[in-house]
Amino acid sequence: MTSIESVTLDVPDPTVAAAFYTAAFGLGTRLRVRASDAPTTGFRGFTLSLIVSQPSTVSSLIDTAVEAGATTLKPVSKSMWGYGGVVQAPDGAIWKIATSAKKDTGPATPEVDKIVLLMAATDVAASKRFYVDHGLTVGKSFGKYVEFAMPSSPVKLGLYGRRALAKDAGVDPDGTGSHRLAIGSNAGPFTDPDGFAWEAAL
Repeated sequence: MTSIESVTLDVPDPTVAAAFYTAAFGLGTRLRVRASDAPTTGFRGFTLSLIVSQPSTVSSLIDTAVEAGATTLKPVSKSMWGYGGVVQAPDGAIWKIATSAKKDTGPATPEVDKIVLLMAATDVAASKRFYVDHGLTVGKSFGKYVEFAMPSSPVKLGLYGRRALAKDAGVDPDGTGSHRLAIGSNAGPFTDPDGFAWEAAL
């Protein structure tokens, strides 16, 4: 069974980035940073989502991230599906914090239930076939969205159309250059049709 053990972000200053992520989210070894000055502009074609148990935890994590230096892209708000908000880290990575719960059941905690990497695909159907050929199993698939079944994976994976993903993040879909992202997995190494790099998990 394919498992994503970690996500590595290429950042200008790893010390600064590590301090931010420790203060903001505390994700431990699931998130790594390393130095890179690979050119990139605009939307980098992915978002990372933290799925939590209740609205107060969403608000708490958003507030902590902003205090640590993140920029708000979408303020926390209620929607048909739950409650959430989107921030951009100082290194440029986009983070969505969300819950499907409509009400709090207790005090806010820093506990993250699930990390989800959503990657923009130019051709969702083609990328879906690519990943199935590389051993992943489709869990859900509708329209321009695919979610892979990865029950034991520390990081979950989904594909989304670029414009839809950018809209969900609250940013312009245009962007060029490096994704500044590497996926550490037992399935790597390979590079997908949209240039996302998978590496052997360390």
